[in-house]
Amino acid sequence: METKNLFKQVFQHKETNCTIISDKEDAINTAISSIKYHRKKLEKYVLNHPKFLYSLQPVSVERGPKIVRLMADASRKANVGPMAAVAGVLADLAVEDMVLAGSKVAVVENGGEVSAFSNRPIDTALLAGDSPLSKQIGFRLKEFPVGVATSSGLYSHALSFGEAEAVTIFAINAGLADAVATAVGNIIKGDDCRGAVERGINEALSIDGVRGILILYRGIVGKAGQVPQLIKVSTREIVTLDLAFLLPVFSIFC
Repeated sequence: METKNLFKQVFQHKETNCTIISDKEDAINTAISSIKYHRKKLEKYVLNHPKFLYSLQPVSVERGPKIVRLMADASRKANVGPMAAVAGVLADLAVEDMVLAGSKVAVVENGGEVSAFSNRPIDTALLAGDSPLSKQIGFRLKEFPVGVATSSGLYSHALSFGEAEAVTIFAINAGLADAVATAVGNIIKGDDCRGAVERGINEALSIDGVRGILILYRGIVGKAGQVPQLIKVSTREIVTLDLAFLLPVFSIFC
């Protein structure tokens, strides 16, 4: 990834942990303001609609703030609870505001979910606990806009009913990728490893807006659809670039 003239900032606000990258320094503040604004809208909404916060099934929303409507739409497509899309949707909204502010490179990683719009390639690194491929491989994103999200039944702090080391989804936006990664991650389990991976791939690619999928499960790697170029990533490279502290399964580096 060409890093010349790019600005990068790590940002934390309550449960939100982000890495923001842009070619415009002012756009970093735009992204931060966007995340705070939409989080506040969501927090206010769930006070009066607690089901939206706790449901593990899609929740119909007739009227509500933009973040709520986008989360509901993504969760409906993936057949999961709306909070499964929260990190990805927050990232999408921040990137949208960065682009409106004039950014040609706008990347937000929020809790491991990546939303990106760029006029140059963006590299991502796979961080999946003790998996042999963790910190060894990544993806070079070249087609934008794009959303990337990963769910893990073993290494992520997020709720998952599955057992996969990693289920990574590439989609038209991060909100959808986030929700689908959760949905597919939930069904990757059991001793029939190959069958579980095949079911996960079929489920993901049946959802409109999903471009590609990568699954790591008990030594089996499943890859289908439009998966970006695989790249080799060295541990030294990640540590040097101060990304070792990140908890998410997915990380961006530049």
